[in-house]
Amino acid sequence: MKTFLITGGAGNLGSTLANRLLLDDNNRVIVVDNLSTGRISNLPNDSDSFSFFNADVNSYEELHGIMERFQVDYVFHYAAIVGVQRTLENPLAVLQDIEGIKNILDLSRDLKVKRVFYSSSSEVYGESTVLPQKEDLTPLNCRLPYAAVKNIGEAFFRSYYQEYGLEYTIFRFFNTYGPEQSQDFVIPRFIDAAIRNDDITIYGDGSQTRTFCHVNDNVETIVKIIEESLCKNDVINIGSSKEFTIKNLAEIIIAVTKSSSSIVHLPALKEGDMCRRQPDNAKMRRILGRPLISLETGIADLLSARHRS
Repeated sequence: MKTFLITGGAGNLGSTLANRLLLDDNNRVIVVDNLSTGRISNLPNDSDSFSFFNADVNSYEELHGIMERFQVDYVFHYAAIVGVQRTLENPLAVLQDIEGIKNILDLSRDLKVKRVFYSSSSEVYGESTVLPQKEDLTPLNCRLPYAAVKNIGEAFFRSYYQEYGLEYTIFRFFNTYGPEQSQDFVIPRFIDAAIRNDDITIYGDGSQTRTFCHVNDNVETIVKIIEESLCKNDVINIGSSKEFTIKNLAEIIIAVTKSSSSIVHLPALKEGDMCRRQPDNAKMRRILGRPLISLETGIADLLSARHRS
C-alpha cells in the first residue's frame, strides 16, 4: 500500500486529488489542513483508507507527530495562504509559510519519503516579458511576498535534492477552478453574482488576461505523473494555455447563466494584478494525452454541480 500525505488537502486541488487517489484500493491518503480556507465537506467521509488532521504545517511539532505515525511514501505540499487579496492583506503570514516548506522537507528527508511534490505558482514568473511562460524561465522580477515565497520554496526543494537526494516535482499551477473552490476566487465569485443577477465587479478595465484550468485536468495530469514516475526532479506548468481577459470571463459567465448582471469596473489594484498569464503547457498536454476541458464546458459543469448539491 502507498501512503500519500496532502497538506492543504481540504481545498479545491487537494481534496480533488485525495478523492481521486482513493479510487485505488492500494492507496492510503492523509490530509493535513488548518481549515483557514479549506472545508471539511470537501473531504472523503466513507473510506477506511483516509485520515484527516486539523493541524498547521508551520508547526514542526504538529506535523512531526502525524508524519511519524504513518509511513508516508509521497508528500504533496499544497498548504499555503492563497488568493490575491488575502496575500496582499497578510504579507507576514505569507512569509511564515517558509517554515512549513522547511518542516515538510526536513521530515521527508528524515522519514525517507520517496518523493515530495510542491505546489508552486504562476506568480513566480512575475510580470513576464516572454510568452508563453516556459518552465526554464524564471525572471524573478516579482515583488510580492507570495511570489517570493514560491520562488524560495522552489529553491529549497532543489537544494534538498542536491544535498540529500530527496526527489521532488514542482508544479507551477496556473488558475485552477472546480466545484470545491472557495467562493472568493474569481470564477465562483463571478458565478455567484451572475446567479443572483448582481453586478460583477472587476478591477481596472478588465483587459488583464488569465488562463483557466479545470481541476479534473489538473488532477488527472498529476496522477499520471505519479503512476508513470514522470517529471522527477523537474518543474512542470499545470494549466490551460488559452488566454481570456477578465472582462471576457465575466461576459461568458453572464451568457452561460443567462444573467442580467452588469459589469462594474473598480479602480485597478495597486499591485498584484499581473497584465498577462499564459503557460507553455506542452509537458502537461503530452502527459494528459487529450484536449483540455474548455472554459465554457467547465463553467457548465460547475453550474450542474451546484444544482446537484
